[in-house]
Formats: sequence, C-alpha cells, structure tokens
Amino acid sequence: MTPKIHLISLFTILLLSTQLSSAQQFHNNKIVAHRGAWKKTGVPQNSIASLQAAVRLGCVGSEFDVRMTKDDVLVINHDAHHEGMDIEQTDFAELRKKPLKNGELLPTLEEYLKEGKKQKKTMLVTEIKPSPAGKERAVLLAEKVVQMVRKMKAQKWIVYISFDYDILKKVRELDKDAKLQYLNGNISAAQLKADNIGGADYHFSVFQRDEQWLDEAKKEGIVTNAWTVNDTLLMDYFLGRNIDFLTTDEPEKGLQHDAYFAKTKRKLVGGDEFNYTGLPDSKKWGYDVGGNGWGNNELQYYTKEDTNNAVVRKGILTITARPEAMENRKFTSARLVTRDKGEWTYGRIEVRAKLPKGRGTWPAIWMLGKDIKEVGWPKCGEIDIMEHVGYDPDTLVGTIHTQAYNHVKGTQKSKKIFIKNPYNEFHVYAVDWTPEKMDFLLDGVVYLSIPNEHKTVNEWPFDKPHYLLLNLAVGGNWGGAKGVDESVFPASMEVDFVRVYQ
Repeated sequence: MTPKIHLISLFTILLLSTQLSSAQQFHNNKIVAHRGAWKKTGVPQNSIASLQAAVRLGCVGSEFDVRMTKDDVLVINHDAHHEGMDIEQTDFAELRKKPLKNGELLPTLEEYLKEGKKQKKTMLVTEIKPSPAGKERAVLLAEKVVQMVRKMKAQKWIVYISFDYDILKKVRELDKDAKLQYLNGNISAAQLKADNIGGADYHFSVFQRDEQWLDEAKKEGIVTNAWTVNDTLLMDYFLGRNIDFLTTDEPEKGLQHDAYFAKTKRKLVGGDEFNYTGLPDSKKWGYDVGGNGWGNNELQYYTKEDTNNAVVRKGILTITARPEAMENRKFTSARLVTRDKGEWTYGRIEVRAKLPKGRGTWPAIWMLGKDIKEVGWPKCGEIDIMEHVGYDPDTLVGTIHTQAYNHVKGTQKSKKIFIKNPYNEFHVYAVDWTPEKMDFLLDGVVYLSIPNEHKTVNEWPFDKPHYLLLNLAVGGNWGGAKGVDESVFPASMEVDFVRVYQ
C-alpha cells in the first residue's frame, strides 16, 4: 500500500468512526413503554416519573402524547381533558393548578424533553394528537412541536407518531430527517414509502389480520411497531415474526419476552391465526377421512371440507362432532392434519384451545412422524400435546409413543395433571421439543419433561419431521371407556391459534 492510499484509508476510517460515535445508540430491544412505565410502578401515565421508570427499565422507547393549550403551550397528556378541563379551551396556568396524582405538575413538552435528554439509550416516541378544532390547529401543533424539539436540540431522541396523516406530512416538510410512524392502520406499506413516512405503528390486529403485512413492510423498508400489546402470547407472536417494535403497557413483561427471543433466536415458522372465514386454509390444513375406527374403535366418521364439522368464524376454528349417520358410523367429526403442508423437526408448538364437555368426547392435539406410512406406528413416533376424555373432566394428559414406549405395551411415557375450566376457558397446550428433551406445558408451565436417552430410534424417533393433527373423536377404547352420553352432542373443540416456533 502506498503512503498516499494509506493516508486516505486512515482518514476514511477516522471519518466513519466520528460519524458512528456521534450516532445515537439506543437500547438493543424492541420494547416501547406506552405512556411511560406506569402500570406496575403506579405512577401517572405520561408523567415525568413514568418516563424515568421506562428509562430505568432499559426500554428502547418511551411513548407520550402532546396537546396544545388555549394559549398555545405544549403539554403532555393523553386525553383531551385534564382534571375535567378541556385542554384546548383552557389556558396553561389554569391547567397547571391541578397536579397529577403523584404531585407532579402537568408537564410541558419542554420539561419532558429536558428530562429525556438526560439519557441516551431510550427514544422519545412523540405522539402529536389530532386537534378537535380541525386541521389548521393540528398543523399548527405539529409546527410548534418540531420547533420545540429543535430548540431543545432533541432531534436524535425523537420518533414522531400520529393518527393524523397530515400532521406527519407537515413534520416531514419541516424536517426531512425526522423518523415518522403512522398510527391509524389504513395506509399500505407501499403508500407509506411513497409518501416518505418511514414507519407503521398500527394496532396489532392490523398486522395479525393480514399475515403478509409485516413481510410487505420489510420489503418496502417500512419500520413496524404494534400497539398496544399487553398479552404475553401476543408479544411472542410478534417477536417471533421479528417485528421492529412493540408498544405495551407491560414493558417489564415485554423486556423479558424480548430477551428470550433474542437469546433463542426463535422465529414463528408455521401455524394459523384463523383470521378468515370458512373452511380451514387449504394451504395449511388437510384432512384424514373415514370411519374405520382409527385403531381405537372410535364411533365417528371424519369428513372432508365440511363446514358442519370444521369451520373458521370470528377468529376461531371450531371442530364439531355431530350425531349424524355417515356410512357405518353414528357420528361425524373432523381430523385436520398439516401433513405435506407443515412438518417440523424440533421447536415449540403452541395451540390455544377450549375443549368439548361430556362423556364420550375425546379431543386431541398431537403429532405423528412424517414417515408413518413407511415405518408404521409407533415406530414413526407420536407426540400427544393434549389429550382429554370427557368422563375425566379435570384431567389433561401429555404423552409420547415410540417403538419402546407405547400404550400397547403399557410402557408409554406420560403424565396426567389437573386442568381448571377446560370447557369454559381457553388454555395454551404446548410442547417444547429439542434434540435433548421434550417438555410438555400447560399455560406456559412445564408439567412433564422427557429426556432423550440417546439409545436408539426405538426410544427416541424424534430427530425427524412430524406433522400436527387436531381432532375430536367420539367414544373409542379410551374416550368411550365409560360409555357415550349422546345427549351432549353436537360437541365442539374451539381453537384460537396454532403457532410453531423454531
């Protein structure tokens, strides 16, 4: 290398180092505290204390709301009213007379930014509220917020969000480098990109209803943020889909779950949210069909593509066993399978379901080895994530069947546990499957752990793809061991979601 080239390279490195060191380095997580961290701490929403709590937690962002008083002072408050006073119709001095419940005075934007700038790891996610007085005042509010941010030299901390698209367009006009996220959920990723609005901060249902939305956003380079995600199962869903940010009232829980996904690198690779109407999605589900007793002397005939037995409505898959004759059987039902559509080796499989009630019902959530036709049962392996028989109403059973361990020999590895309200409440039935062990879980709690003994495939045939089955049987050797109460039919198993993480 010549001295001249060496000097140029050294200069380039120094320049890049200067740029990087001057760039804001925020926390490496996805959790935005909604109106600060207030719920667990007990401090008021949108207070300075809630911002400080979010900073202490280590959230990547703390969200807050900006409104403008009658005399054009910018204040932090979510609702249009403060202590019964209409903020836009009341002077700041009057509003300030009513402190927050922790004794703080109603904070101004200037005070909030001053506090926020004391740290460098948490973004200030600034919601500019639409004005009840109309667009003209809303645009004026946007102008004043941008002016205050500039005055405080707080641009590096700020992400602007709003339900008012014109507000964001005005901010973009005033600051070409501003980070913007739209809240209302009605603009496509492609249109956001065309309008130079870099982010979609949408209600979680928008992203969940259209499973392609997040993929389209990434393709267009649009930042994604879901609000307000308080349910931990929903947190897992979005973290598993690698969303950019989650806005939550439960930042403590959010950070725990974010850390788990960051550590395990797990992604959502399969499943169904059932956000459609009609027959189960044929790209994800097939059917086992017939009435041959299924090796257990079961009484039902499993139908194919019949909405009387398997249908999706209002976000729920319902599998129904009905008292109707078909061929040589007295009942019809459905057995859904992911065979040739979704097969997995290892991972966490979660199914949230509500079970049917009554003697003679036998719902199951389970898996079979893909090679069952080649090697037969039980050599293929069977994982019973959830089995329940109606005559034993408070009992859940998790089991594995293998060539060495199966119910024919009486050697199956399984465990029965108590389950509360399986008929009136949804529960999450899951298996966490690794090369070393199989953990069975009810509502996130492990109740059975089966280690890999590292002997032969006769003991552990679980290092190969398995597919998922959802079915509701009637009677049979186990389900009908104490008879069948025909008065309980039709009976249904309801499934809220199926999720597969790897």
